[in-house]
Amino acid sequence: MAASKETNFLQGKLLLDSGQLGGSFFQRTVVLICQHDADGAFGLVLNRSLGKTVGEMIVADLPDTLKDSPLFLGGPVQPGALSFLHTDNFVPDATVMPNLALGHSLDELVEVGESFSSAKKVRLFAGYAGWSPGQLENEMKRKSWLTFPASMELVFETPPEQLWQKVLKSKGGWKNKLLSQMPDDLSLN
Repeated sequence: MAASKETNFLQGKLLLDSGQLGGSFFQRTVVLICQHDADGAFGLVLNRSLGKTVGEMIVADLPDTLKDSPLFLGGPVQPGALSFLHTDNFVPDATVMPNLALGHSLDELVEVGESFSSAKKVRLFAGYAGWSPGQLENEMKRKSWLTFPASMELVFETPPEQLWQKVLKSKGGWKNKLLSQMPDDLSLN
């Protein structure tokens, strides 16, 4: 029996604007693919801060540590929907990649926020990026996106405004280096 061709799902990978998404919501974004299967894909934009804290935008009884956290715009779909990524020394329900879990429930967020751990990291998002079945695969074929392995350092520690350039430079190659140095608007060059 012949082996079936394995589909290349991108869960746990970063997608970067390849320079072809200028003028769109996704210009210069870095998206963490949290779920990807035959039914489509779900991702969160890591480098779009709303410039507001969680406490300013979400009316809920959250621990102060979470209220003071910056809120990110996870994508253009359902900007009122809350998602969060969290990591710790050991996350048994890690769904995105080892030790990195995705959550959507306010109760779960409160539980994560109240747990004491110096290694705990949480990032909150309003909205998300979503793709219907086959849509992301077609965008990959058109070379709209570059991929790069996600890491906790890139997700939680790299300043969001530097993330796109940093990942491009880490990919290596003269094209990526040149792309990382181009101005947002070429007409200003």
